[in-house]
Amino acid sequence: MEKFNNIQSTGIPMPIEHIDTDQIIPARYLKATTREGFGDNLFRDWRYDNRDQPIEDFVLNNPTYGGSILVAGENFGCGSSREHAAWSIYDFGIRVVVSSFFADIFKGNSLNNGLLPVQLKSDEMDIIFKAIESDPKVEFKVDLPSQTFIIIGTDYQFHFEIDTYKKMCMLEGYDDLDFLFSLEREIENFEEKQVIF
Repeated sequence: MEKFNNIQSTGIPMPIEHIDTDQIIPARYLKATTREGFGDNLFRDWRYDNRDQPIEDFVLNNPTYGGSILVAGENFGCGSSREHAAWSIYDFGIRVVVSSFFADIFKGNSLNNGLLPVQLKSDEMDIIFKAIESDPKVEFKVDLPSQTFIIIGTDYQFHFEIDTYKKMCMLEGYDDLDFLFSLEREIENFEEKQVIF
């Protein structure tokens, strides 16, 4: 995984509640076993019509909006446990999803794949959506070391929580196996000190 420290970007507003993983990446696109290429089909049924033509008023097709931060409605990533949902968002170029609530499995899958889920309070989300509505080019900074979400050019700074272990892994660019390999020398030292009876 890439190391994550902080990101400054405009935001993509998607204030829809209960977006499930089948909407994020439809089941018919789950045949691949590697992570590459899933971004092409992110929100496929919302981005394209039945003739494979872009739906102009869908936010990801709207040139007004862009960036690597998705600002989403409550209960994002509900539904099935498919890890491909996190893969598709990451492969599309989004590095942060902000919501007032995430489905637990989606949240875990995101953290395991370098996608940062930032959970904020509902009133803080309202402020962020209004900031984008007022100025689609407003920028946000997500600072992982300080666990802070900042609206650039304002006094708004919102704190978010993250598991200490997952925070370390994201800062170092580790998945769970990378973390174990980083302890290889310590594990070997421990094993060498064990007394065999």
